[in-house]
Parts: sequence; structure tokens; C-alpha cells
Amino acid sequence: MEVHKGNNSFFDGGLLSLIGWSILGAIITAITFGICYPWALCMVYGWKINHTVIEGKRMRFNGSAFNLFGHWIKWFLLTIITLGIYGFWVTIKLEDWKARNTTFIN
Repeated sequence: MEVHKGNNSFFDGGLLSLIGWSILGAIITAITFGICYPWALCMVYGWKINHTVIEGKRMRFNGSAFNLFGHWIKWFLLTIITLGIYGFWVTIKLEDWKARNTTFIN
């Protein structure tokens, strides 16, 4: 394993911002009875990834709630059709979707 001196990877988000975004996401999810949960996920994940710098390169989240909502419906239907079995893969599918919608700015 190679060790780099002067690693300039860091996270620059603050606790109060995280609490605020998380509360806002929870409120929106509750008010819409879960329909806007993909939007809340995108909002919080975007905040986290946009405050992350890896080896001097800031990351950017490009995902949209509209795009995630389409996947969410598909995953929900597959979970119903398979009597809940597909639900075990939803977490993996969500992580894959997040990775596919994350890039470096510079």
C-alpha cells in the first residue's frame, strides 16, 4: 500500500448544515407520505458529496430526484413481484446509482 505525504482529502461540511438538510428531507418525506423520498435522498447525498474533496479534487453530485424516482418505482415494483426478495438489492442499486452520478470537478 502506497502512503502519500500531504494527503489533501477532506470533508468541509458542517454539522448544523447536515442537521438542517436532514430535517428538511424528513419533513418533505413525511408531508408527501414518502413520495418525495428520492428528492430528500438526492438533497442530502448531494450536500455530502459536494462537500467532499479527494486528493485535491472536489466531487460533484449530478443526480436528479426525477431520475431517481424512475428507478425507485422500478425497484419498488420488482420488490413486490419477487415478494420482497429484490429489496435486498435495492441498497446496492442505490449505491450504484449514486456512484454513476458522482464526478470530480477538477
